Amino acid sequence: MAGVAVSTTINGDAVEYLCQPDETLLDVLRDRLGLTGAKEGCGTGDCGACSVIVDGRLVCSCLVLGAEAEGRKVETIEGMAHGDQLHPLQQKFLEHAALQCGICTPGFLIAAKDLLEKNPSPTEEEIRFGLAGNLCRCTGYDKIVRAVQDAANVMKGA
Repeated sequence: MAGVAVSTTINGDAVEYLCQPDETLLDVLRDRLGLTGAKEGCGTGDCGACSVIVDGRLVCSCLVLGAEAEGRKVETIEGMAHGDQLHPLQQKFLEHAALQCGICTPGFLIAAKDLLEKNPSPTEEEIRFGLAGNLCRCTGYDKIVRAVQDAANVMKGA
């Protein structure tokens, strides 16, 4: 099968790669580009572990073809921190112990980032709704919700 040449932007960097027509964006990110933060939890778009942002829209990268990233702007967990400085969401997840095994954490962080960019002052209900596409089998959700609330306050300067 012939490869598809793709030119895209990932975490602010221009990237070019070849992928198979049926290869998912998740597989491209992990296997071709070495960006292993997004995880495959289900392969069907039900768990959110593979969440990334494409052109400002939260998507499950297991449901997007790598070729569909052509000309798009892709944001992954690897692009959240700035050097050694963690994003406020990452810092608050640590402070609130809002993670255990870590499989779901990148997806939750990306989903929370997307939520806070669209709604900087969400209620608890809005946070829970915004993160409803992400599943965690270890921690439960209260610590995650508290971490997002705390990060929202920090990010808006409260």
